[in-house]
Amino acid sequence: MNHVMQSEPVRELIQAILMLESEQEVEDYLKDICTVNEIETLAQRQQVAFLLRDNLTYNEIEEKTGASTATISRVKRSLIQGGEGYEAAHKRLKGEK
Repeated sequence: MNHVMQSEPVRELIQAILMLESEQEVEDYLKDICTVNEIETLAQRQQVAFLLRDNLTYNEIEEKTGASTATISRVKRSLIQGGEGYEAAHKRLKGEK
């Protein structure tokens, strides 16, 4: 875990998200702490990660998501360097454990 993720404010953010009890509460919280652009950027990165995991090409991902090749490369680099968060989310959304 890098230094930023160990800071007290980040740990509190993670705990706050974990304590939310419904999709509506998470949506409300995201709208409070992020701009619409930031939320859309996070969602796009997640979508790119899932499509990369499903072995789509950069061109296919760019066409489906509108993500730049720089964003796709950045997400791919994250997946190569571990990507545990993307992997866990992808599995859970697909109903896997």
